[in-house]
This record gives sequence, C-alpha cells and structure tokens, in this order.
Amino acid sequence: MSKTAGLLKPVFRIVAIGLTVGALTACTAIYRNHGYVPTAEELAAIQVGVDTRDSVVEAVGTPSSSGLLNESGYYYVATRMRHYGARAPQVVSRELVAISFDQRGVVRNIERYGLEDGRVIPLERRVTSSSVEDKTFIRQLLGNLGSFNPANVIN
Repeated sequence: MSKTAGLLKPVFRIVAIGLTVGALTACTAIYRNHGYVPTAEELAAIQVGVDTRDSVVEAVGTPSSSGLLNESGYYYVATRMRHYGARAPQVVSRELVAISFDQRGVVRNIERYGLEDGRVIPLERRVTSSSVEDKTFIRQLLGNLGSFNPANVIN
C-alpha cells in the first residue's frame, strides 16, 4: 500500500501544478484589435482644400465606412477590446478619424476622436408589433374574402 501511495504522490503533485497553471492562464486577459486608423504621418500627407476622395484613398487606404448622405465623409475606426475569462468583452480604447468632403469631393476637414469623446448609446430591443399575432393564415385569408372589391381590380 505504501508503494502505491508513494507512486501516486508525484502524480498528484503534477496534476495539481497542471491545474493551477491552467487556471492561471485561463484568467489571462486577451486583447483584440479591430479596424484601422491612419497614423498621424499619413494624415499629415492629406491637404485640406486640395486632396480629393480618390487621393485620400491612395494616401491612407479604404475607409471602414463612409457617410450615408451623399457620401459626406470617410470614417476610419479602430477598437481595442479586452477579453478576460468568462466576463463580457470590454472596450479598452476606440479611435475614430473622420474626413469630411465638400460638394466637389475635396477634403474639407480632418477630425480625430477617442473613446472619451463618445457617448454610450443603449440598444433598443423593441420590436414592431405585426397585429397578426393570434390570427392563423386561414383566418387571415377568410377575413380578406369579405373585403374584396372587384371594382378595385378593374381600375
């Protein structure tokens, strides 16, 4: 019995050390980078009032996104997130470069924003009601038969 106990003691130590090391490495923070923001040197190459959309793309690359209204600007966004164990990911830093253009497509302004300049916007989980929640397909079909007017089809 003592011979078996003597063999199990080193195995128990190795397993305990392995579990401890595994637990410590599982709690190590993992950082992930998303997006791209041009460096200050790349942005210095862009001249306000001279460069166009095409020259900006050549100088600093394709933007992460562009403006929705008449392509008003280019936006470069970079985010660094920390994943720590089972916790939800946390945004450590966020940087945004906004390049706006005038009506002719010439650079009007270059602005840089950080995480401290932003606001947290809560997402709404509301869903628009469809008013057909308790009506089956057959009930909807039969309900529409009474409201059918052939005069509307002819005109």
